[in-house]
Amino acid sequence: MLRQEPDDKMVASAKTPTPPAILMRDVELTLGQGASRVHILKSVSLEIAQGEAIGLVGPSGSGKSTLLMTAAGLEKPDSGMIAIAGEEITRLSEDALARFRGRRIGIVFQAFHLIPTMNALENVAIPLELAGEADAFGRARTELEAVGLGARLGHYPGQLSGGEQQRVALARALAPRPAILVADEPTGNLDEATGREIVDLLFALKRDRGTTLLLVTHDLGLARRCDRMVRLRSGHIVEDRAAREAEASEAGATA
Repeated sequence: MLRQEPDDKMVASAKTPTPPAILMRDVELTLGQGASRVHILKSVSLEIAQGEAIGLVGPSGSGKSTLLMTAAGLEKPDSGMIAIAGEEITRLSEDALARFRGRRIGIVFQAFHLIPTMNALENVAIPLELAGEADAFGRARTELEAVGLGARLGHYPGQLSGGEQQRVALARALAPRPAILVADEPTGNLDEATGREIVDLLFALKRDRGTTLLLVTHDLGLARRCDRMVRLRSGHIVEDRAAREAEASEAGATA
């Protein structure tokens, strides 16, 4: 019997590991000018696997939001390397980075950043249309229905509650079907009950779509819902471990 040689492409594929969703190595970032310059990120290294959820915690001014903005390509580091799914974004031009970010990364902020003169459907569809999506309004309708706003498509931001506005912002972030979603205090402007609804929706969509999530929060309970908790202090990562381990450690310390 003739021995069948393995396909070279299959062998190469089997040997090639999946690149991390986000890889940061020795990232440094200073902002401001002259005497007001502040060294915010200090030799930050972080690796996030595809489909993983990371909760970034730490005191105000520790660098959480700046780390998120840098990982998403919204801030350019002074030095170090950042790669998204194996592509080094620190080498990209501003235009190339903007195109890359529009395809690969969805962003949700504490403030909703909706255009007040556009209704919910237009707020989600217009960015897709500008990016060249053929069926922008169809995609936008589908995403708004997915966040429970199918009956509110024609409503303007001023006609929507805070929770509904954040749902529109979430639909807009997810409409390009990015592999990575970054969220900076997404419940910060919401009451507790509404914030809990948004968080439940956020994690349900992440689970259903296999999206990688990088979440900045002051809420340790919310961070514990992630796979890992990363704690920053004064621009340094001082803790990086499974969220369940962190919770058990805190419980033991207070027992």
